[in-house]
Amino acid sequence: MPDDDRIRAETVERLQAIIRFDTTNPPGNELPLASYLEDALKGEGIETTLLLPEKNRAQLIGRIRGTGNERPVIVLAHTDVVGVQRASWSHDPFGADIDDGYLYGRGAIDDKGMLAANLMTMLLLKRELAGSGRKLSRDVVFVASCDEESGGEMGMGWLVEHHPDVLAAEYAINEGGRTRIIGGGRCYLAVQAAEKISHVVTMTAHGTAGHAAIPLADNAIARLGRAIAQVSMHVEPLALTDITRQFFSRLADIWPSQVERKAMLDLVDANDIRSADGGRILSGIPVFNAVLRNGISPTVLEGGKQFNVIPDSAGVVLNVRTLPGQSVDDVVDRLRRLITEQGVVVELTQRGVEAPASDPSSPMFTAIADTAHELDPKIAVVPYLSTGVTDSARLRRLGIQAYGVLPFPMVQSDEERMHGNDERIPLESLHFGVRLIYGAISRIARLIS
Repeated sequence: MPDDDRIRAETVERLQAIIRFDTTNPPGNELPLASYLEDALKGEGIETTLLLPEKNRAQLIGRIRGTGNERPVIVLAHTDVVGVQRASWSHDPFGADIDDGYLYGRGAIDDKGMLAANLMTMLLLKRELAGSGRKLSRDVVFVASCDEESGGEMGMGWLVEHHPDVLAAEYAINEGGRTRIIGGGRCYLAVQAAEKISHVVTMTAHGTAGHAAIPLADNAIARLGRAIAQVSMHVEPLALTDITRQFFSRLADIWPSQVERKAMLDLVDANDIRSADGGRILSGIPVFNAVLRNGISPTVLEGGKQFNVIPDSAGVVLNVRTLPGQSVDDVVDRLRRLITEQGVVVELTQRGVEAPASDPSSPMFTAIADTAHELDPKIAVVPYLSTGVTDSARLRRLGIQAYGVLPFPMVQSDEERMHGNDERIPLESLHFGVRLIYGAISRIARLIS
């Protein structure tokens, strides 16, 4: 597996160049970065297609052709990033500075680190093919999509609608998992094989409008506050999927906390009492609780326009994320029964679309796991249900077995910088990630004479 000082230096230089393109979305402006990537691929003789859904927005497709004996595999990453609060950063968020073994910059984790790893995988594969005269058993397709951070309508959504042919593949690797360093120096690679479905529910309180000098008992804002308080105390029922059962049963093998390890094993036990006890303990840990049940989070408040006017209505937007197989209509019905405050209406205003899970025993999953074990024999590789929404859902609905990885080993505190201040990636983790993606793709698109 390639890993020398020249490759490491090139990887860092590529990621620095990628981060220095400000692709904050909105507006995105991903075209200059896509052009840079196109030049890098073309420079190695890799065929490319640049697609422009609208002005200054771009999708780049690169392809290394194989024999066609097997269906293609996609390496996917998005080129846009979320915004920054520059005053809260210790480094220029688009400077790609290196400090104390870390590379800083917006997108270093989400998702330009992955983009750099995918780019290096393509370049290294092409160089190996050129040197050996051999071919791959399948096409390897590089996809750099835009607009992911704003929902992907101009990105993967546009590709699916207008150019589904470029996405014809058996497997895909994308963002969506994690490689987490935990206590005792152990590490686990959570490979996303399914994800929650995001919906929008609005809750609106109605009351009498009037002058604020005369308090009213049916004040819409007060009603809304009491209804939100009821929602905040509600806990959705615990529900296990096949993916979460495997996740907890395998994670227990390396988990450092004895109490939590036992809870994981109890959770997946056939004994209902033990399972309930395990669920109760794990529900106290937010990241585990989120994969055990549907989630309801108030996100946007709407109401009132002037300090001395009581509005006749006030509302809150709820982001509801359901587990695969769970009905958002049932969640809305439970909320309606839960809220006893008069004058409050709950409506489903945006329904997400469920995607089938990817097979955690497929050759692609195995290729990822085997590569991870080659790099770190003690790492645990577990299938994962992500709470976040990624472009993989659209791919799965096309029948592609898509797997999400964050291939860079990190402690939780570094991972939590994603979308926050001083986002950064450890340089050693960056190099691990390149080797993980390259190794997995080399296994699934094996070299043949």
